[in-house]
This record gives sequence, C-alpha cells and structure tokens, in this order.
Amino acid sequence: MKLSYYLMGLTFLFSFLILYSRRAFDISNDLSLHRWFPLQKEDTCNLFSGHWVHDLRGSQYTNVSCLSIPDSKNCFKHGRKDTDFLKWRWKPDACELPRFDPRIFFAIVRGKTMAFIGDSVARNHAESLICLLSLEEVPVSTYRDVDDRFRTWHFPNNNFTLMVLWTRFLVTGEERVINGTNSGSFDLHLSKIDQNWTSKLPEMDYAIISDVHWFYRKHFLYDNENMIGCIYCGEPNIKSYSLEFALEKITRLVLNYINECKECKSLVTLLRTYSPAHFENGSWNTGGNCNRTRPLQESEISMEGIDWKLRSIQVEEIEKARKVEKKGKRFGVLDVTRAMLMRPDGHPDAYWGNKWMKGYSDCVHWCMPGPIDAWNDLLMALLKRYIDSSKLREINQ
Repeated sequence: MKLSYYLMGLTFLFSFLILYSRRAFDISNDLSLHRWFPLQKEDTCNLFSGHWVHDLRGSQYTNVSCLSIPDSKNCFKHGRKDTDFLKWRWKPDACELPRFDPRIFFAIVRGKTMAFIGDSVARNHAESLICLLSLEEVPVSTYRDVDDRFRTWHFPNNNFTLMVLWTRFLVTGEERVINGTNSGSFDLHLSKIDQNWTSKLPEMDYAIISDVHWFYRKHFLYDNENMIGCIYCGEPNIKSYSLEFALEKITRLVLNYINECKECKSLVTLLRTYSPAHFENGSWNTGGNCNRTRPLQESEISMEGIDWKLRSIQVEEIEKARKVEKKGKRFGVLDVTRAMLMRPDGHPDAYWGNKWMKGYSDCVHWCMPGPIDAWNDLLMALLKRYIDSSKLREINQ
C-alpha cells in the first residue's frame, strides 16, 4: 500500500513538472515550435469563436517590465491586488491561437507603418502592443501633439513605425456649446470624414480602425450640412434615429473612403469590433462598477443585446467592403466582441488613479497587463493571412 502511494506521488510530481515547468510555459514562444508547425497563409479557422481557458503562465510583461504603461491603465500601481484575471488565454474552438511573439510580429511588419485609428480604447490597444513589442525592442517616440492624442513611435532595429490617430467618431464631430459651456453633445456629419486621420492614410500599410464608445450620448446628425435627426435626444420636431443607424452610415462611409483612396499604397484595413463596457450596479455616472475577478462563462453573456448588434453591423460592413476591394486594398475584421463580453474582470474599475473624476469607476478601458493583450495574439494571427508566400518562407526559415 505504501509503495502504491509512493508511486502515485512520484507520478503526480513528474506530471506537475512537465505541465508547469518554465519550458512548457515558453513553448508557444519558441521559434522552433513555429518551424514544426509553419505559418500558413490560408487559415480558415474562426479565431473569434471560442472561450477563455486557464493559463498559469499569466502575462508576458508586468507593470514593472513595461515602462510605457499609461498611469490610468496601471491597475496594480493603483492598488489592484488580485492577479488571477491575468491567467486566462483565448482559445478558438477549432484551432490553437499562438501566443504573441514580438520576433514573428516584427518579421511580418518590418519596413511597414501601422496606425491605430479611433478613441482612447484604440490607444489602449496600441499601448498593449507597445508593451509586447518592447520585449524585443523598445521604441523611440518620434511625435507627440500638445494634447497627447496623436503619437508616433519608431522601432529602428526593425524599421517599423506605429501611430495612434485619435478621433471620436471617425467622421467630423463638432461639440455644441451652450452658454459658453461644452454640452457633451455633438453635431455629427455623416458624409464628412475626419481629415485629422485620413491625411495620414497614404503613409500606412496597416490601418486598425474602431469607434462606438462616443456614440452613447445625445448627438445631432447631419447629411450634406442638413440636420436629418438625432440619437438619444427625444426632442420634439426632430426625427429620432438609433445608434445602429449612425454606426452603419459612418462605417460604410469610412470603408468606402479607404477603398477609394488613390494616394494609398497597398493597405490592409482591419476593423476592430466593439469592445463592450461592463458597468454593474449603475452607469458610469451613477455609481456603476466592475469589480469581478474572473471571466464569465459563455452561458452568462447575451448575444441579443446592443453590444452584439453593434458588432454585427461592423462585421456586415466589412463583408460588403471585401466584395468591392480595389487594387491594393484589403479589408478584414478583428472581432473581439465575443471574447470581451466575457471579461468584466479586466477593467481598471476603481484602480485607475482617477484624479480628474474622483469616485468614478473605469469599466470601458482595460488594465495593462490584462485581457486586452489577447487582441494582439489575434492581430498577429490575422496579419499572417495577409503576407505573401516569400515572406512566409522567410519567417518559417
């Protein structure tokens, strides 16, 4: 009996060492693994239908190793104690999703320029990518506007340029001023692109576009300088439109503009779908919070609500754009909505150093490190589908 217990103990110890050794944790980052399973150009696996699985490796960086984490996303600095929310990875149902590897990413984008175009969540995504790339090379900041909304970084060893171009709506939006005070409501021009970001389009090889969060308030809609109605206004004698109407119009306009861009070189445009907020027990300004510490199960999320409707509009517009792609233009979707619906545990909540808005929780942006890093696992997998065969051979060798 004692011998059998002894053998069982040895078996358990051996299994533990195999499963949880550093070598086992690092295997998805080992270039030899990618040589065993070479990168494929045509990959039909749906990366976005899946679930979160426990992964004891945790994040590839920390708030100590990555010095560029913005203060408002540095949740551990501001007192967050739990760490289990870092120990999950996104697992597509039909395949494995390789962990982000900066060496492979640089091999794909070397000599290229990538821009993240959108609001502060787009910036959040870019900042996550910078932390992951900094494992291989720390970038040099080459441009920063006075409001810190437009940024450019360069990775000289890999000749890769990364830009953040801030825009609330992708189209022109002018805030209404009432009695000398900003009202928080905007005049949205559904037929007028925001030139602050489109002026940079000819410089880009990859454009990652996103929006939505700024739509959740009263806005007045204009088409060719004529007001046609509003969203979230409920005012008499003004036609009321849905958020979905505005998003569809703007997304279609933006994708068509990119497709018609004659000055643009070969350009891959990826639309990153809506990243849902997770306010519970109230909204952002009525005491809402997001203090969960683990992901939701698939059975706990809804595919019938507004979050999924907005995502579906974005996906449908990308599919339409793909059918009319002009020479040099390619369109795809970085569909994070399903995955992020399950991650109410990944937001800063009260841990964001809210010196401007004391007492408010941030359930829109994402902690760094955190589940937003999975967006770059997905991004790397998508980019592999847009490289030519010669580049594939170079990477696989």
